[in-house]
Amino acid sequence: MVKMFSICGRLIRGASRPALRDSSSFYTLVGSQFRPFTAGTASGDESLPLKGFKVLDMTRVLAGPYCTQILGDLGADVIKIEHPTKGDDTRHWGPPYAKYKEGSGKEGVGESAYFLSVNRNKKSLGLSFQHKSGVDILHKLAATSDILVENYLPGTLKKYGMDFETLHKINPRLIYASITGYGQTGPYSNRAGYDVMVEAEMGLMHITGSRDGPPVKVGVAVTDLTTGLYTSNSIMAAIISRSRTGRGQHIDVALSDCQVATLANIASSCLISGEKDQGRWGTAHPSIVPYRSYRTKDGDILFGGGNDRLFGLICDGLGKPEWKDDAKFKINAQRVANRVELDDLIETTTKTKTTQEWLDVFEGSGLPYSAVNDIQGTLNHKHVLARDMVKEMNHDWCGDIKMVNTPVKYSESKPSIRTAPPILGQHTKQVLREDLGLSEEDIEALVAEGAVK
Repeated sequence: MVKMFSICGRLIRGASRPALRDSSSFYTLVGSQFRPFTAGTASGDESLPLKGFKVLDMTRVLAGPYCTQILGDLGADVIKIEHPTKGDDTRHWGPPYAKYKEGSGKEGVGESAYFLSVNRNKKSLGLSFQHKSGVDILHKLAATSDILVENYLPGTLKKYGMDFETLHKINPRLIYASITGYGQTGPYSNRAGYDVMVEAEMGLMHITGSRDGPPVKVGVAVTDLTTGLYTSNSIMAAIISRSRTGRGQHIDVALSDCQVATLANIASSCLISGEKDQGRWGTAHPSIVPYRSYRTKDGDILFGGGNDRLFGLICDGLGKPEWKDDAKFKINAQRVANRVELDDLIETTTKTKTTQEWLDVFEGSGLPYSAVNDIQGTLNHKHVLARDMVKEMNHDWCGDIKMVNTPVKYSESKPSIRTAPPILGQHTKQVLREDLGLSEEDIEALVAEGAVK
């Protein structure tokens, strides 16, 4: 991703001549620019892994914005391209909304919580593809960008000259990532697809839900999120590849492929056995008992009896040590065979105490166990807060808002929420002025034309 060259009085091919210093001076290649580097002095934004990389974000809704938010958290300069009047679809997905402050000068219901969840650390550029001048702006931005991420149906951007082949000629170093429901090839490639359709089509919905109930979608759009993660990971790999070859490449990411990949051991079981899957198991496990949630006096608690020793800890904690020597429950194979009877016995016992009382019983026992918390319970959980997973920051128009923090901790780099999610077109003039060098007169002409907002 980053190359270091000792200049030692020599020119670096392809780079402008830096001011020469002593032989210990180094320059780092960040994106397409050389910058001074001194080992051990990284601090603030300079410690961010993607500092200096420019991302052109042409995505909407969840998978693409989640990917580019990860890049932004890691320090990339992300320019989000939005329709000048409608913006990202999720700007209208509510309630809830973060309401505008009195005196903010903004009218309306506020900023959508959905949009706020995946668009921090970005600049918003309101731009219309329908104007040739708008496309010209995109070409100029692509020429100086390191990464472009888009999630349009295959072929849609070709008529605007924003396809990979066209932009690769303009900027051979550009890493171009396309996120679609079903990929750039295959019989379903032209089919539109939201997360829930892919969950259904690619098996996840079939194995999700209670044992005797109907198939259900996962409570969060997990296929979108895993696709965003796969895409960001693939972009990192392409950056490393480019550091060796000097060339960008096209990354084709499909929700359908990512969903199949994340079937993991369930897919492997079907491939090896040649048999159908075992259907839905709720919170239970097809091969381990007890391994599910059980009702308590006021909620639910989950036990993970992954082996005979752990089952013994459950028995002792529940005050039923005799179960350990019962021939029907002594080993896991017998517990699986007598699943219904054992689960009923456990739940009859767990219903006699509250969830917190059972948590206190099993604290320090070495047993994997947990409460089943709702989302507010999770966001106020002492461990979540101790891990700094909820951050508060100031939004210029909405005031203080809380956001889920970036999850990975580094020993040196400090990914962070540096800027609140933008309002529509918040940075249009700034980007046109600072990134493209347009004059105020040029910008006002584009606004009057309707090409930008």
